[in-house]
Amino acid sequence: MINEIISGLSVALNDEFGDNYEICMEEMKQDLKEPCFFIFCMQPKTDLFFGKKYFKKLPICIQYFPSRMDKNAECYDVAERMEQCLEYVRIGTDLMRGTEMSYEVVEGVLFFYVHYDYFVYRKDDTVAMESIETNVRPGGEKLDGR
Repeated sequence: MINEIISGLSVALNDEFGDNYEICMEEMKQDLKEPCFFIFCMQPKTDLFFGKKYFKKLPICIQYFPSRMDKNAECYDVAERMEQCLEYVRIGTDLMRGTEMSYEVVEGVLFFYVHYDYFVYRKDDTVAMESIETNVRPGGEKLDGR
């Protein structure tokens, strides 16, 4: 599911910013062309919610490397557009809502943080035990003699 969400983010960013921006989902290259985005999942976490229901927390960081000389101003402009285009992201046929959005600019690079959290139901693969019958007398002895 993580890869599907990252792919959905890539599509949303491409729809908003167009083909002039490179979008990377793997390790950064030395000869990276700016402007570009780098998408990665920081520390996914799974918590048991109830029974076979789990809550998956998926914090995402998107780095943006600007191309203009006024790097900070470009980063702030891009961050505001990202807030809009990443609020709802299409994952397959579903929409997921991004929450806990925040960003910071560090040394001319934008770090945009967003969470895509969701529930997962795990299928129970255990075989149910067959029924067993036993007859017990009022004194606690078994009737069948075993």
